[in-house]
Amino acid sequence: MGEMERKKKKQNRTMLLRANLLFVVVFFLFSILVLRLGYVQMVQGKDYVEQIERTDDHIIYHPVPRGEIYDRNGHALVYNVPQKAITYTPPKNPQPIDILNTAEQLSEYIQMNQEDIENVPVWVKKEIWILKHHNGNEKITKEEEALIKKQELSEQELYKKILERITEEEIETINGNVAAIYQNMRSAVALTPSIIKNEGVTDEEFASVSENLDNLPGISTTTDWQRDYTYGQVFQSVLGRMKEGLPPEKLDYYSAKGYALNDRYGASYLEELYEDVLSGSKIQEKVITDNRGKVVSSEIISEGEPGRDLFLTIDINFQQEIEQIIQEELLRAIQFPRTETLDRMFVVAMDPRTGEILALAGKRYNRETKEFEEFSHGTFTQAFEAGSTVKGAMVLTGYQTGVLKPGEQKNDTPLIFPGNTKSSFGGNALGVIDELKALERSSNVYMWLIALDVMEGRYVPGSLFSLNPEKVNTIRYYFSQFGLGTTTGIGFKEEIEGMKASPDPAQQAAFLDIAIGQFDTYTPLQLAQYVATIANDGYRVKPMLVKEIRSADLDKDGISTVIKEFQPTILNRVDMKQEWIERVQQGFWQVTHGSQGTARRYFSDEPYDVAGKTGTAQSYYVDNGRFEKGVETNHSSFVGYAPYDDPEIAISVIVPHAFYGSQPFSYTIGSHIAQRVFQAYFK
Repeated sequence: MGEMERKKKKQNRTMLLRANLLFVVVFFLFSILVLRLGYVQMVQGKDYVEQIERTDDHIIYHPVPRGEIYDRNGHALVYNVPQKAITYTPPKNPQPIDILNTAEQLSEYIQMNQEDIENVPVWVKKEIWILKHHNGNEKITKEEEALIKKQELSEQELYKKILERITEEEIETINGNVAAIYQNMRSAVALTPSIIKNEGVTDEEFASVSENLDNLPGISTTTDWQRDYTYGQVFQSVLGRMKEGLPPEKLDYYSAKGYALNDRYGASYLEELYEDVLSGSKIQEKVITDNRGKVVSSEIISEGEPGRDLFLTIDINFQQEIEQIIQEELLRAIQFPRTETLDRMFVVAMDPRTGEILALAGKRYNRETKEFEEFSHGTFTQAFEAGSTVKGAMVLTGYQTGVLKPGEQKNDTPLIFPGNTKSSFGGNALGVIDELKALERSSNVYMWLIALDVMEGRYVPGSLFSLNPEKVNTIRYYFSQFGLGTTTGIGFKEEIEGMKASPDPAQQAAFLDIAIGQFDTYTPLQLAQYVATIANDGYRVKPMLVKEIRSADLDKDGISTVIKEFQPTILNRVDMKQEWIERVQQGFWQVTHGSQGTARRYFSDEPYDVAGKTGTAQSYYVDNGRFEKGVETNHSSFVGYAPYDDPEIAISVIVPHAFYGSQPFSYTIGSHIAQRVFQAYFK
């Protein structure tokens, strides 16, 4: 009995000891916890509070009305039309599945345009499929799951495998309307309103979305704008076009200026060249978000400024009339035989004193649809052999290089080369003539003889012939002083210089054809600048399309404020004596008024006193239809200015591939069009 009590007492002491030990341990741990909590609260508490209260600042850009475009007389050419729009403003950290859910909800109220639906990339549809199928887990093998756990396969590599395994049939299950909405939403910048749909938003769609905004997070209805054109297609290609969605190659450039990924921007010609002027400066809003991305506050820090307006040098009524002339002459000409190669014409009109472009017109005719395409930009994006119109530059090159003297006579008789004979038009010999008569009658031989001397050639009829082909660049240099074969300065990145021919050196006689405009190619705008330079006593003026930049704000008299007025820019003065230029001017006057002038028929009785030069150039035409193997054709051209004593307009006309074979017209089409253009201007 005593033994039992001793054991029991021993067990009690052991249990008490353990309990006390446990109490001490618990007390110790609790003390550590209290100390730790105290440390956190007193020492680190401030840091944690700051983290909880931490906010981020964001600068959000909002669009302003785009500037409009007017002609020289204040006629609106491009203006803004208000239109209903559906927008999406994503949160700071939008999740793809949330975007998709909203897109599906929104698709119940709006129908995207068919073009938008058709342009959804396949990878976007695959992304939607993955979101709708548990992140594509069914496409992952057990082996790949194991590799992921071992970190032997990256998430990115796995995602790529999933994309590759999505079939065409699975892609076709994706709703196109939802996909188009999702694509626009996913490209939106956080906290920045972005357009989801702004073309063709119906009253019903607008009302339905407005009534359900509480169930459409980030979605809003607003008023947007769209570009419209007062004169339809007239001059529209040079006015340029807008595009939506920043181009990848300029993403950094536009993003730095505050553009959202799906913003609109000027994508071509005037809209692009003057994007910074037309777009204005966006409204800047400072948005503050907490650490969960929720907007805490916002304020406008810059009211922005609407885009400024462009006032062009173009006279839209004159432009319209020229485009109408081109259409009428095209329809007239194609009724003649051997004109199946003819489908376009170009006219450029400019003030030779200031460089102001008065009209820049081009039309292309579709024989199948019997419709015309506005093709004004072709005046500086297409180049052609210009024919005899360049002979004025050739005479002046002869003067400057010292191989020709004013009044020098040469014998126009066919040049006989081994296996080739070159003569003036029709194979006729014009006899002994000076350079003025050579211009008046358009002598090819006279010009070839000048070029032969410039290129240090030796010519013995029927046998000996040689020249220095490198010297063709001497002629090109002097031609470029007039704007031929070089950029004119108009400023468009699409402008071309034309093609510089490089024939077989063994065919040396071909190099002579630069003298008659059947070697290199030139744009209609270059030809206009060239003749304007002659009209302007040798001063080459930069072509000017924009006359003024004005503010959209009106003064008390209702007139917009001129922000910048563009002044004429002299690019160069040709390196030639004034008396030489005046002599070529006289030769051009004889072309239109001389007894044997090639354009006398059209201008000798006109009251506005034109000087100019005609041209016909052989070329080659190939298409996939009737002329699959190609056919030799003829361009018809004219350059000129008026009035002769005090020029105020200079023009170029070119009709590419006007006909093949012999001349089918009862008139010279280039000169005839020029006559109508001058009449339209001076009336």
